[in-house]
Amino acid sequence: MWWVGSWRQAVAAAAALFVFSSLPAAPAAGAVDAARAATVATPATTVPAAGASVTGPRSADDPLITNTVELELDALGVLHAEETIAFEGGAPDVFVRGLTETMLYDTEHDRRFEVNGVKVAGPDGRALDAVVEHRDGALVVEIPTRGLDEVVLTYRVGGTVSRVSQGVQMEWRAIGAYSHTVDATDVTVTAPLPPEALSCLAGEPRSAMYCTASDMGPESAVAHFLQADMEPADRLDIVVNYPPGTAEGEPILTRRWSLASAFKVTPATASVFGVLLVVLVGGLAVLVRVRGRDERALRREAAAGDHAPVTEEDGRVRFAPPDDVHPGQIGTLIDERVDIADLTATVLDLAVRGYIRLEEQPHEHFTSVDWRLVRLDGPPGETLLASEWLLLDALFGDRPTVKLSQLGSPRASADFPARIDRVREELYRDMVRLKWFVRSPSRVRTLWSTAGMAVTAIGVVLTVVLAVFTTAAFTGLAVVIAGAAITAGAQYMPAKTRLGSSVYAHTMGFRRYLLSPRAQTAPPGQRVELYSRYLPYAVIFDDVDRWSHILAEAALSDLTPEELTGDGLAWYTGPREWRIEDFSDSISAFVVSLTGIITNTRRMRVLNQLQRSERR
Repeated sequence: MWWVGSWRQAVAAAAALFVFSSLPAAPAAGAVDAARAATVATPATTVPAAGASVTGPRSADDPLITNTVELELDALGVLHAEETIAFEGGAPDVFVRGLTETMLYDTEHDRRFEVNGVKVAGPDGRALDAVVEHRDGALVVEIPTRGLDEVVLTYRVGGTVSRVSQGVQMEWRAIGAYSHTVDATDVTVTAPLPPEALSCLAGEPRSAMYCTASDMGPESAVAHFLQADMEPADRLDIVVNYPPGTAEGEPILTRRWSLASAFKVTPATASVFGVLLVVLVGGLAVLVRVRGRDERALRREAAAGDHAPVTEEDGRVRFAPPDDVHPGQIGTLIDERVDIADLTATVLDLAVRGYIRLEEQPHEHFTSVDWRLVRLDGPPGETLLASEWLLLDALFGDRPTVKLSQLGSPRASADFPARIDRVREELYRDMVRLKWFVRSPSRVRTLWSTAGMAVTAIGVVLTVVLAVFTTAAFTGLAVVIAGAAITAGAQYMPAKTRLGSSVYAHTMGFRRYLLSPRAQTAPPGQRVELYSRYLPYAVIFDDVDRWSHILAEAALSDLTPEELTGDGLAWYTGPREWRIEDFSDSISAFVVSLTGIITNTRRMRVLNQLQRSERR
């Protein structure tokens, strides 16, 4: 063709054509601008230059390099390319050419070009051993060029054609990257029909500068583009519009991943999200409601426990709690877990029943108050629950007495936390043995917590998979939310049986009675014994301060001076300076101290377990 030859002739001819044909070509340029405004602008690119192969600007000793690119668009929309890369003044050892495979298309898509059939030959037609590899959205061709004057690179490109309102548009990044400065790049495009409009951009990847020259040849039969002095990072984008029917084809689009597109909210994703959320979380709420009988039992049966928990024997009142429920059992039944308060109340209950005597020690200067616990045999003929035996064993072991402060010492009671855990497990077994729960509340919570964490993990994995491969990741969040709801709702999943709900209702009736003034109407002379039995339940109901004052006042009124001398109560004694008026402060301090010791020992056990696991 007339423009192929020496690079100097090509540059001179193209420049002359561009200058001398500017006036006649003015209408054509207007047509080009109009066509360009009506079509998609030449997009920017995500493709870097030639990576590690790119060198700096050319020095005076570098060769002069030109590239003549002949592109032929066939009727099927395939672009056939032949590049003749010429070197004057000595070729480099390796020349690298980058062929673009991916470009930005719009806010959500990338445009992909199928580049294949890459071949490289020397001036004698012999094939050269070029290295071809995919790198960051480009097909990088490393050509061995030492000692050669020119090389010929051929390849095919699919996906360059798209339909526009005026006909067919061919869009391609003719030059993606060089490894060296190229003095002149001459591109021609032929097709089954003559072009109607053309456009080009050149320079750095984000540049909006027009290329050095472009025209349709002397007979308007070809699209011709020229770019001078292309640096290694420069690119040359070309767009040519053709009449309808010139070539077939559609752009090859791939959705570009982004957080916004992955979690795009559409009517479809919002509907699926809503359905999943209603089914999963709504189903959980219904399950909790169906399993919970407490509210219904409270409305029907709470009155059955709202009275004095006593019976009469031989003219004396005896304490008889509703359903013979012990303090630790009541605490576990109410909140479906064994709390520290349940264990503290059980210790106090064992004391008032005659199995432990609490001896407050003398208050030495600058030392905190301490108590000595003395193990007793208890009333004849009375039996203890298994959890109560285990608690006595946790407190005393083989010793007849123990100081409260020693329980918190690892040297004095190294296995105290483990023994307390056995008490907790036995109280949970009591809930099943008494048929208040079908399964241990602790195990039910663990089961549902594990299920909730598993659902959450599945939801996270599902969301990630949907985010990577679709735009429906928003729907996966419903599973994550459902998993979190199950985990949080695990504490509500232990279900009382009908009997358990009934006992719970009676217990709440007893609580109502104990918190009311009616509970202080016991006969004189019997109040100390009866109110002492109330005190452990007051710990469960968080009313220990009031009932300790009531008990102290009853002791002052009902006990003789001889009975109040020294100790005052059979199960609680104080130091020499202690008086029954101090009982309320003393018992509150004892409850707080015992609660703190049990809490701290459990924390220390968890910490020791973590340390042992780290050593492994």
